[in-house]
Amino acid sequence: MVRPRRCRRVRFRGDFYYFKPRGIPINELEEIELRVEEFEALRLKDLENMDQNKAAEKMEISQSTFHRILIEARKKVADALVNGKAIKIEGGDFKRKS
Repeated sequence: MVRPRRCRRVRFRGDFYYFKPRGIPINELEEIELRVEEFEALRLKDLENMDQNKAAEKMEISQSTFHRILIEARKKVADALVNGKAIKIEGGDFKRKS
């Protein structure tokens, strides 16, 4: 039996949830969905320069789970940038934390 997923804690509240290449109509773009917890992992590790243990603590998950989330997020962002896809930020298992 699979263990239930723990809810991740997210502090970042953006007013934007969609990025796309300039000059290409939206209906012509393939879309990648970046879950909110993946976006938070990128923010903590790559923007805030936190080590993975500290970032995992902030999200209230294990370091290994944080690492898996981060790898998946980076893969999605790289795919979107290299292949000219739109990025939609939504969904996932998370709770906002102030």
